[in-house]
Amino acid sequence: MLAIIRGAGDIATAIALRLWKCGISVVMTEIEQPLTVRRTVAFSEAVRLGQMQVEGVLAIRVRDVVQAKEVLERKNAIPVLIDPDCRCIELMPDVVVDAILAKRNLGTSMDMASVVVGVGPGFTAGEDCHAVVETMRGHTLGRTYYEGSALPNTAVPGLVGGFAGERVLRAPADGLFRGVCAIGDHVEEGQVVAYAGNAPVVAMLTGVLRGLIADGVRVSKGLKCGDVDPRGDACYCRLVSDKGLSVAGGVLEAILCLSGILGNRQ
Repeated sequence: MLAIIRGAGDIATAIALRLWKCGISVVMTEIEQPLTVRRTVAFSEAVRLGQMQVEGVLAIRVRDVVQAKEVLERKNAIPVLIDPDCRCIELMPDVVVDAILAKRNLGTSMDMASVVVGVGPGFTAGEDCHAVVETMRGHTLGRTYYEGSALPNTAVPGLVGGFAGERVLRAPADGLFRGVCAIGDHVEEGQVVAYAGNAPVVAMLTGVLRGLIADGVRVSKGLKCGDVDPRGDACYCRLVSDKGLSVAGGVLEAILCLSGILGNRQ
């Protein structure tokens, strides 16, 4: 079974890890300059670095579909393509998962594969995909919907360590991003951790810098560019989040249910 995952950020990576560990071949697509914040647990870093390892699984940037096939045949890594339009659909996957998390559909349709899964808001099961997986923290996180849509985007981050909006760093201005601190560093409330152009990005609480956009990325005012974890444990920076694992479980459920690979329940 082959799955194409659109997006290679931290949530998409959690999905890729779950599928790959279950024996499903995976190809991931990304934009040329990823906007990933939790880069230490995201295969999107392969675009920038050439390869990226997360929790013992390797992803490799490939230039085209031919090279992606070569990596798939070796069965030792996940190929990552710069392919925002998903032209690699010519691989004829069994599954397409849209995990771009754009809060809107950027071109995914039900005719792309036998099983098409939309992750988060912006999709409607039965219209542009076969199933939708919930991404909002709470009792519905990771649930799989075979009708309807996920909860609408509230623009309010979920609680982590008792904090919500305060933990998210946003670009105060348009410009090129430049980090002063690194992922895993301890930061204090009020500390400058990066710059967007000449405007300082300031931590709103004390904790560990869990995520930060890569240097040189052009950001727009208001864009999420970092994440401070108030729990203060730097080890979490290298682990897929509980949210990622939950969403990945919902995607796996959808694939198993809709593909009938394990047989249909009577």
